[in-house]
Amino acid sequence: MAFFSRFFRMMSQDMAIDLGTANTVVYVRGRGIVLNEPSVVAVETINGVKRVKAVGEDAKLMMGKTPDSIQAIRPLRDGVIADIDVAEQMIKHFIHKVHGGQRRFLRWPQIVICVPSGSTSVERRAIRDAASNAGASQVWLIEEPMAAAIGADMPVTEPIGSMVVDIGGGTTEVAVLSLRGLAYTTSVRVGGDKMDEAIVSYVRRNHNLLIGDSTAERIKQEVGVAKPPADGIGLTIHVKGRDLVNGVPKEIQINQGQIAEALSEPVGQIVEGVRIALENTAPELAADIVDQGIVLTGGGALLQGIDEVLRDETGLPVTIADDPLICVALGTGRALEDPVYRGVLHSA
Repeated sequence: MAFFSRFFRMMSQDMAIDLGTANTVVYVRGRGIVLNEPSVVAVETINGVKRVKAVGEDAKLMMGKTPDSIQAIRPLRDGVIADIDVAEQMIKHFIHKVHGGQRRFLRWPQIVICVPSGSTSVERRAIRDAASNAGASQVWLIEEPMAAAIGADMPVTEPIGSMVVDIGGGTTEVAVLSLRGLAYTTSVRVGGDKMDEAIVSYVRRNHNLLIGDSTAERIKQEVGVAKPPADGIGLTIHVKGRDLVNGVPKEIQINQGQIAEALSEPVGQIVEGVRIALENTAPELAADIVDQGIVLTGGGALLQGIDEVLRDETGLPVTIADDPLICVALGTGRALEDPVYRGVLHSA
């Protein structure tokens, strides 16, 4: 029996999955990152029967543009599974895609999935069950801030305090790490999605224009800033949407100063989360953080000026990881491959 399990392990490809609210990134043992796609599934209903029409990039293009028979669903909300059946289909699709669709009978990989540090045991079990049902032989879980710290090459195995702030799509994870463990962690349910919502409501309130989430995301990525530019205006961008007064499509111009105003609330909540974590840190670890500083990871770290805002508010050195978008997936992959990090993995 041991021979068979070893044989199947050789033939299957163990993988690490960063199951994010916005994107799912898959790391395969020995190959590195092989897939990075949006966490979106398009489900088509024909005669009351639901079937998956598209997953990932193809499904994201359909968001906000689907007919009644098709629904574009994001199965994860705030970093945890909101729709377990759809999440299972999505994980299954990605496993199938990574394996190239061949060797259908030789696929029982070991899978490491990262979970938000603030997730409950019920939420963790949902993630584990979704991966098991999708064809995993064994499922390990790793906490997101720990994966982010490993991916950012932080000294997590040593008795040195280090602080990581992982700003994802659904949650911001703030953690102080030392000796392969989380000395303190807090999870703020604010991330890229809340920033998009803030832009939508700002444009609606100030310009009577209704825009979609995809447009808000594009604005954030192209001209998003965490603090107002020196001249108060900065770059401008054309935005198209529906005029709420006349009910017709319309185009307006907004500038970076207005975007900074729109994003002030979500950015303020992230800063507050960091401040709470610093207040609850043990004095010896706090002394290390003064030297080591704070490392930012996740897609939210790409928001222009967010490191400056945190630097001004905390007085600590703040750096952005080399590959903030794939940091968590890299860390999860290293935890799968390197025996040094085995202690950070949990079975659900």
